[in-house]
Amino acid sequence: MPDIKTREIAKGTVKAIDKSAVAAERMKSAYIRTKDKADHSLYSAEGSPDEYAADRVSGGTETAARETVRQLDKFGRKGVKDTKENISKAKDHFQQKKANFPKKQAQKSMQRVRRSAEPAKQSIKTVEHSGKTIKQTAKSTGKATVKTAKGTVKTAQKTVKTAEHTSKAAIKTTQQAAKTAQKTAQATAKAAQKAAQAAKATAKATAHAVKVAVKATIAAVKAIIAATKALIFAIAAGGWVAVVVIIVICLIGLIVGSCFGIFFSNEDSGSGQTMQAVVQEINTDYQTQLDTTKANISYDVLEMSGSRAVWPEVLAIYAVKTTTDPDNAQEVATMDDSKKAILKDIFWQMNEISSRTETKTEEVITETDDGHGNIVETTTTVTRTYLYITVSHKTAEEMADQYNFNADQRKQLAELLADENQRLWCAVLYGIGTGDGEIVTVALSQIGNVGGAPYWSWYGFNSRVEWCACFVSWCANECGYIDAGVIPKFAGCVWGVEWFRDRGLWQDNSYEPRPGDIIFFDWDNKGSSGPQDGESDHVGIVEKVENGTVYTVEGNSGDSCRENHYAIGYYEILGYGMPQY
Repeated sequence: MPDIKTREIAKGTVKAIDKSAVAAERMKSAYIRTKDKADHSLYSAEGSPDEYAADRVSGGTETAARETVRQLDKFGRKGVKDTKENISKAKDHFQQKKANFPKKQAQKSMQRVRRSAEPAKQSIKTVEHSGKTIKQTAKSTGKATVKTAKGTVKTAQKTVKTAEHTSKAAIKTTQQAAKTAQKTAQATAKAAQKAAQAAKATAKATAHAVKVAVKATIAAVKAIIAATKALIFAIAAGGWVAVVVIIVICLIGLIVGSCFGIFFSNEDSGSGQTMQAVVQEINTDYQTQLDTTKANISYDVLEMSGSRAVWPEVLAIYAVKTTTDPDNAQEVATMDDSKKAILKDIFWQMNEISSRTETKTEEVITETDDGHGNIVETTTTVTRTYLYITVSHKTAEEMADQYNFNADQRKQLAELLADENQRLWCAVLYGIGTGDGEIVTVALSQIGNVGGAPYWSWYGFNSRVEWCACFVSWCANECGYIDAGVIPKFAGCVWGVEWFRDRGLWQDNSYEPRPGDIIFFDWDNKGSSGPQDGESDHVGIVEKVENGTVYTVEGNSGDSCRENHYAIGYYEILGYGMPQY
């Protein structure tokens, strides 16, 4: 069995075929074969070497022409195939884009692609037509001379190059069409983005219009957000169940005018007024009326008694009455002039200041020294004028009777005044957050209160006592400082000084205090508390320090809550307790 021969595969870079060289080589081979077989020819047409050569040249020419046609047809078909594939890819790309854009835009883009593809189709037809022309030319060339054959080969080479250029041009045209489709898609996408932006702007304008239309409701919601800090304090204090109930009621009830909106009334809703500011304004009016009463009457002795209504009860009556008024119900989460007038009217219906004078003839015993070390008592009769100022108030229950509250209104009133809501009232009245300014705010809200009953009765006394320390303790308790161990609960000034000294929280009167420090006094009053003895006789709360002057809020100053001021280092200032807020 003969060995199977294998063909060795050439290694290296594959070179491109030179068409003219192949044709020339074949013509050379044909000539050699003609020479070798000249003497063995059996045909009359090959009777001489010249005739044989001419015959072989003619055959070689036909062979070269056929090879040229084959190569041209090959390149032409390849160009047509590539062009069709590019057109197909462009169509697929466009179909994918078409799914993401409006129908009209897709149709317009399709028309552009079709128009862009028409030149490519024309190029394909031109290539096909060129192929047919080449075949016909090749057949005619096969009958020509050797010189004509050489010319045909050169012409064929040029035609091949032309076909290649035509195919490349068709491919570029197709690519351009694809790029055009892509640009169209991008333009459509930008248009969609602009439309979305316009829609967003319209939505903003609509939202703004809605905000304007429901200004009161938005103000109430803003007040709810501002009150979140107070609610957190209430939760920390253990009243989270009641707070959750109140939140739910307020979120729904504020829109329909719930009385619980009062807990969120300390936020400015655009009128420039808050509940805290209005409360301070009414307190100032109250103190002014007291001072006017004392200034307009001449007296020797002043005696004040009674107490003012506490603000939570005043505001609770205001909230229930205002939100349930059958003639003009209003929400109470915001404050304006009309609502302030309603609140002032309720306050003065709940509080009354009355005064009277009385002249008394009394015997006064005086002691003198006769000059020999003996004390001599002398009895004299004097006439004195007493001014009695009485502050009286009505309770929330009494006001409910006066306004003929029904069962539902009384239930709302009781819920507002429940013990677990004390923190919420502090937020409304004092704007309590965190820091040493809280106790100052609470103290300022009490200016004008007389007699001290809310403070000494809170402490546990059944009758009036000197109540300056009770006042400081009460303010501290309103801020949660007693439970936190920041300020002690004390009714005696001496014990208060010891508490701060024992903890290293004491400064003498040369110290420049900060707001919220506790100021202690040692009076130099021989006829009352006696001369200075190093022990405290009175206590208050530092409001602020400006230009070397200490401003204070003090309880039991002339039997009322009032502001006073002293120079830093004033000799009757014993010193300061410094709470660690």
